[in-house]
Parts: sequence; structure tokens; C-alpha cells
Amino acid sequence: MIAFLRGRLLFKSPNQAIVECAGVGYDATISVATFTALPPEGAEARLHIYTHVREEQIALFGFAEPQEKRLFEKLLTITGIGPKLAITVLSGIDADRLVTAIRGGDHATLTRIPGIGKKTAERVVLELKDKLDDMAVAPSTASVRYGPAGDDALSALVNLGYARPIAQRAIESAIAKQPEAAQDFEVLFRAAMSAIR
Repeated sequence: MIAFLRGRLLFKSPNQAIVECAGVGYDATISVATFTALPPEGAEARLHIYTHVREEQIALFGFAEPQEKRLFEKLLTITGIGPKLAITVLSGIDADRLVTAIRGGDHATLTRIPGIGKKTAERVVLELKDKLDDMAVAPSTASVRYGPAGDDALSALVNLGYARPIAQRAIESAIAKQPEAAQDFEVLFRAAMSAIR
């Protein structure tokens, strides 16, 4: 089984990375969090890998951090959650917030994640609530605020279908490049859209 890859990053998108190791390109499905943590294309990348074997195919799932991989593996133990849905879950909410929501039995937060309905949220909490003791959670960043223009831009990006972590990073990137944009919704929104593209 492949457990780790280190090599040149040939390609990356919000759900896929191709890493060349010794002349072989490995295609891994990744989460949005891993996408944002990866270096630019052409640089050396490291991915912790979960190898999913089925009769007709072998699929690789890559993670920038071991904790994200462990959380992915725990999600797979739940009936009704396969690798694709688990990656979707990890793309829809940051790992620390997911752990906090599960530990706190926060069904409302869980059902806001694409692909997670009320019954699945209840199963996730029931089956994982007491199995996440080894998961360290960083201090909460859920309440990060960007000012009125930034909060509106974040809301607009999320409403357009972008995952919250991607939208947040785009806004942070736009503000870092143009601090004055933080005061103007239209300028900030355009700059954030450029950062996503």
C-alpha cells in the first residue's frame, strides 16, 4: 500500500494533485485544505496517502497533514460514508471545526456540509464522539471577521458555491495584497475572485 508520496508537484486543483515520484505520476484526490497547503506546481510536495482498493480500481487520497488523514479514516468507519463523501466533508469544513462539532454534538454545523443530511450527521456524532480523543484542536478561528466588506465578500463567495476555506483564503490573500480593499466590498470581491482563479 502507498502511505506517503514526496516528489515534484505536476498539477494541482481544489480536488486533485498529481505528484511525480521517480518518473511516475501519482494522481491523488485531495481536499480543499490540502490544496491550499500545497506548494506551487513544479515545487516538491509531500502527501500522506490513503490507498483505497476496490475490485475495478485503486484510488489514492492525499492529505497535507496526518491529522486530516486520520480524520478521513475515522469518517470511513461510518455506514454510508465512502472516500468521496469523506473528502467532500473535509473540503466543506476545516478539520478542527469538524472535530469540535462532532465532540459537541453540533448537528446544525454538520448538516451544513454538502452531502451530510440529518441522519448522517446523527450517525457521525453517535459513532465518533468518543473516538476523537487523539485529535488535537487548535484554538478556534471560526469567528474570524474581516470587517463589513470582508464578511459580505465571504458570504457572496460561499453563496456562489465556493467552499468556505477557499473563500476565506482568497479574502485573506486579497487583503494582504491590497490592504485598502478591506474597506470596499466591490474591490475586495473582485480581488478575491482573482485570487481563487
